[in-house]
Parts: sequence; structure tokens; C-alpha cells
Amino acid sequence: MKVDRFSPDPETEPRHWVRHDQAFAMMLRPGSIEWGSQRSALEKFDYAAGDLALCDRHKGEWVGLMNTSHLQLCISDAALMACSDGAYGEVELRPSRKFADPRLRGMVAAVHAEMVAGFPSGRLFLDSVEQAMAVTLVNGHAVRHRPVRIYRGGLGSARLRRIKELVHAKMEGDLSLDEMAQSVGLSTAHFARMFRKSTGETPHQFVLRQRLERAKAMLRAPDARVLDVAVACGFKTQQHFAQVFRDVWGVSPTEYRQDLVGSEATWASQTGSEDASRLVIAG
Repeated sequence: MKVDRFSPDPETEPRHWVRHDQAFAMMLRPGSIEWGSQRSALEKFDYAAGDLALCDRHKGEWVGLMNTSHLQLCISDAALMACSDGAYGEVELRPSRKFADPRLRGMVAAVHAEMVAGFPSGRLFLDSVEQAMAVTLVNGHAVRHRPVRIYRGGLGSARLRRIKELVHAKMEGDLSLDEMAQSVGLSTAHFARMFRKSTGETPHQFVLRQRLERAKAMLRAPDARVLDVAVACGFKTQQHFAQVFRDVWGVSPTEYRQDLVGSEATWASQTGSEDASRLVIAG
């Protein structure tokens, strides 16, 4: 998924745009855009923050004054086809110059926050969000499609074990949803649904939890630096690692280690007192 942010454009001369990828936009601020199928017949659309627009594909359109900041996201054909249940070729979506979709808006807001932070959560997070966006677009805006199939059951123990082995082998890397799906011979959309049914978690949540569990184990070593632990567990920055660690465990990595050292010191002190008591009694 490609993500771009656009600021208001002072250019007033109409421009002819042709897109061959499937893109949609969410407005970040109130404003307006002039659209039209003909240069001489542009229509002004007023937008509130959070309003969406689904771009026309392969057909040119004229754009005039663009007086709003917006985020533009390009959804891959692979993601759209994976959730269209057997469709071949391109998935055709109905273009719309203005519409509202609370679920889609929430996902775009999450991507925007990730973008502002410098994409610290990695590729798997964006892959997972792209797949969820594709399902929403196909279900709500496809011209022709069959409903997304609901699969019963879940992944077998052998496939779950293979996934866990892959996650642990690539803990430091940027694991993708497609790579996880391919490792068990499934499409990305089918894999994501089956994985959640089996574990109660999305693939991204599962990988994040595995990374944090490893981080806790590594922090028990007295000579391990927080930065080294962050890198070894697949976090791009120490700051992002500390934030996620605190969000999940309620304390920072440094505080976790201090609490651990304090607990060990208390245990050692109590053990020493009990040993001394035994010596006194024995004497």
C-alpha cells in the first residue's frame, strides 16, 4: 500500500489526471476540491475532515482548485482480488467524489498516525490495514462481486506452529502478511481470517506480542541494553519500543528492569534472613 499526503494546491488551472491504480483519499482538514469529467464543467465539492473520495480508475478526470489537505492511499490489486472471492483480473470499484464510511475513516486515521510517527510498526501493520481496507471497499463499493466467503474452523496446529517458527526466525526483520500467508500456502485474506479465528488475534497483534514476550525475557539479563533489546525484537527505534512496551505492560522497559532487580534484591534479602534464622536455631 502506498500512502501520500497532499497539501492545498494554489494552482487554479484545471489539470487532467489519469490513474491506473486503485486509490482513495481522506480529507484531513475542511476544504474543497473542483472535479469534473470535462474541463469546462468542474463541480466544487465541499469536504469536512474525515470525508472520503474514491478515485476513478483508467478514466481521465479534470481537477481544478484543490483547497484541502488530504491523505491518498493506493490499494494493491493483490489485496482487492484476495478478498473478492475468486474474481479474476481487476476488481472494479464505483468511483465517488464524496462519501462517508466510519470504519474506513478509522483505518485511514490509524495509517495517518503511523505515517506521522515515521512508520515504526513496520510493513506487517500496513499490510494488515490494507487487507482490512480492501475488504471494506469490495463489500461496499465493488461494481460486481460475490460476498466475501466466511470460512469455518481455523488453522491447524501444524500451520500455527509453522507461523510461530517463522515469526521467531524473523523477529528482527520486517515480516509481511503475504510472507506469513505463503508459509502455510494460503491467500493473504484467507490466512488473516483463519489466523484470527484460531488465535483471537490479528497477525500483527500476534507478532507484536511475541516481540514483547522476547523483550521481557531479554530484559532479565543484567547486562542487556534497552536499545539492543529493541533492535533484537524488531522495533525500529528505542522510543517506539518503550511506548509499545508501556502500552501493553503498564511500565517502561527501564521501570520493568528496575522492578525486576528490586524483586530479586528483596528475595535475596529474605532468603538471607531465613538462613540466618536457621543458623540461630541450629546453634
